[in-house]
Amino acid sequence: MTAALPSLELFWPDEAATLAAAARLASSEALPGALVLLQGDLGAGKTTLVRGLLRALGVQGRIKSPSYAVLESYPLPLGDVHHFDFYRFGDPREWEDAGFRELLTGPGLKLVEWPEKAPDLVQAADLQVDLRPEGDGRRVRLQALSARGARLLEALA
Repeated sequence: MTAALPSLELFWPDEAATLAAAARLASSEALPGALVLLQGDLGAGKTTLVRGLLRALGVQGRIKSPSYAVLESYPLPLGDVHHFDFYRFGDPREWEDAGFRELLTGPGLKLVEWPEKAPDLVQAADLQVDLRPEGDGRRVRLQALSARGARLLEALA
């Protein structure tokens, strides 16, 4: 019998706490190559977390939300980072029709906002991050979906 994969519930009281968590995640040796799913309503803090993570990984200059472009990629020393935003997708197959399967299953760090619009991704994901606004902060539930995801959780615990 396999042990259940760990999960973690946290409260990030403000943006600074979100950015600090992003920096801890960036320091994990398990991050390169991971597929991280980011869920939450509009304004929940998904893009803030991604921006903090990209800054901590060394991205300089403007970090754009991929809401309209769907994908923003960043070449970094640890490997490419691909930030997807599937908010505008209306069909669960649209991400495949857009030609993203190769990027999402290939090397590099993959960060996916609105993964519920591409349900097949969950099978390949390492970590799911659910963000919910609570007062001025965010209630965060992190679920490891693989052994790599469990190692990522250690950086956030």
